[in-house]
Amino acid sequence: MRYNHLGGNKVLNNQMYPMHQQMPQAIMVYPIDPYVVETLMSVKGKQVVLETTRGGISGCLMDVKPDHVVLDTRGRKFFVRICEIVWIMPE
Repeated sequence: MRYNHLGGNKVLNNQMYPMHQQMPQAIMVYPIDPYVVETLMSVKGKQVVLETTRGGISGCLMDVKPDHVVLDTRGRKFFVRICEIVWIMPE
């Protein structure tokens, strides 16, 4: 970022912004796969096997959020990011 000598404007990416105007902000993007979420919702409350990029895990699918699921395995809760799930199989 540099300042223009005329009028105190900021220069960013070859565009001028007046000092009183806010600079553009970064936008976080979270990919959501609606079909995977829908499939997970259909087996909520049931025993499932989830194959993840780190291995398989089985248990009762307790909750489904847009970015993760909660799996109960013998009383222990696991929070698994949906983007790490490779496949889902109801038991």
